[in-house]
Amino acid sequence: MFVKSLTISSHTELIREIQFHNGINLIVDETPSKKGTETGNNVGKTTVLMLIDFCLGASPKQIYTDPENKKEEYRLVKEFLIKEKVLITLTLKEDLSNEDSPKICIERNFLPRNQKIQRINGVNHTDDEFDEALTNILFPGHYGKKPTFRQIISHNIRYKDLSINNTLKILDAYTRDSEYETLYLFLLGCDFEQGDTKQELLTSIRLEQAFKKRLEKEQTKSAYETALALLEEEIAVLNRRKSNFNLNENFESDLDTLNNIRYQINMASSEIGKLTIRHELIAEAKQDLEKSVSKIDLQQLEQIYRQATEQVSGIQKTFADLCSFHNQMIDAKVRYIAKDLPRLETDIKSKKGSLNRLLQEEAELSAAISRNESFEELEKLISELNEAHRKKGDYENTVHQLVEVDENLGSLNQRLNNIDDALFSSEFEQKIKEQKDKFNKHFASISQTLYGEQYALKVDPTVNTKGQRLYKFSAFNTNFSSGKKQGEISCFDIAYTLFADEENIPCFHFLLNDKKELMHDNQLLKISNLVNSEGIQFVASILKDKLPEELNREEYIVLKLSQTDKLFRIGD
Repeated sequence: MFVKSLTISSHTELIREIQFHNGINLIVDETPSKKGTETGNNVGKTTVLMLIDFCLGASPKQIYTDPENKKEEYRLVKEFLIKEKVLITLTLKEDLSNEDSPKICIERNFLPRNQKIQRINGVNHTDDEFDEALTNILFPGHYGKKPTFRQIISHNIRYKDLSINNTLKILDAYTRDSEYETLYLFLLGCDFEQGDTKQELLTSIRLEQAFKKRLEKEQTKSAYETALALLEEEIAVLNRRKSNFNLNENFESDLDTLNNIRYQINMASSEIGKLTIRHELIAEAKQDLEKSVSKIDLQQLEQIYRQATEQVSGIQKTFADLCSFHNQMIDAKVRYIAKDLPRLETDIKSKKGSLNRLLQEEAELSAAISRNESFEELEKLISELNEAHRKKGDYENTVHQLVEVDENLGSLNQRLNNIDDALFSSEFEQKIKEQKDKFNKHFASISQTLYGEQYALKVDPTVNTKGQRLYKFSAFNTNFSSGKKQGEISCFDIAYTLFADEENIPCFHFLLNDKKELMHDNQLLKISNLVNSEGIQFVASILKDKLPEELNREEYIVLKLSQTDKLFRIGD
């Protein structure tokens, strides 16, 4: 898929219509430079890339939010987009040189709720449906799985600082290494059947670890065990003191029964609290997964799927089959996460019933004992015993929960190890090596052409701080010199497109790049020649002052902007 056009229109007029072509596509800021003044600020050349990304599922907020201060908004732009009901239309085409090749029209606006437009080929979608429909452009049936559509195309769209300055670690700063592992194994075509199961186990492990952290918020398990041993000794001492009181037999028996009941009440209350925490954690995880369930209108998307089947032979599954399969996968995950919910709910209900009965018994015994003669000292002793029994019940329950969590973690980690044994087997490592070597032929060749140096991708099996095995991907210069990061990034993106085509892995054939003025003229010229010859669409924003003379030609420039002619044509 290539970018054919990007249209910006209000409810009254057409604001911009940008036509793209194969090869190099330049978005140029023509603002004349002045002494001591930088050009290229706020004319909208980066916003063009953002709008394409927006149509592919990015947040609308990035269009009118300061990237360095997320709380600061460009009010003029935001009010314009909403008041004028601005509609962004992105047209993707399978082959720009063939007028009859399939195309996809994506439309989005910036209005809320029932005024929101998220159309693909004329069909409006909810947020979840829109994400699924985008995923199906490249990977039908992949929605709800890892890596996500947004992760897969992340290297195609580089305008944020993270992606401009990093070759591989281009997702948000909080992305785990395990997610990068899943992403790059997928991009290399190293399919792993138990990949989803591994992600489920990692989710369950994180849930158990979060529960354990809450339980050990005050003290560790060993501290509770130590405190419990001391409490038992304290209770024994208090019981010996109580036995010295010369009271009638019924009073003594009732008092012992009352103490036991209060102990059971405290233990039951504590256990209900722990069970409720576990129930809430699992319910939260279940709710997050259920949001991924497809509720797509099959009739509305039937026309899209029919178009796809007409263009691609050999598809035996209907769209309904794929959607059903996706929902079955999500249902399986929900069932896996939520399998303990019925038991927990039953346990909580049962414990609450028992607690109510114990409270009733306590009230009756307390009333009976209060009618007996007692001593102030005995009352104080009983109070101390009650508190000691309360603590004991609480500590015993906490220790029991921690033992259960440790057992669960042990079981989950064992299952994870079993999967990793296959993932890190010599056969799978050999497959990764073969795919990596195929990719590196392109990576090294392109970097040699552009820089006279050879870049390569390496994969290192490693163990993270939690003791979990994973593959770590990184790029390096085979000459072991520092090299130029901007060049390395462009070489990687171009190399991956060629590799994906060679391996029949679906991918977008456009690369969006911001701030290409950071690259040397010679390299930019070589990139232009390379993408023009390889049929790759390279869309780049650049300052006219930094534009090589050889590229300052109308056939390469798709949009000219300046301080007097900004992208949205507002605030001039």
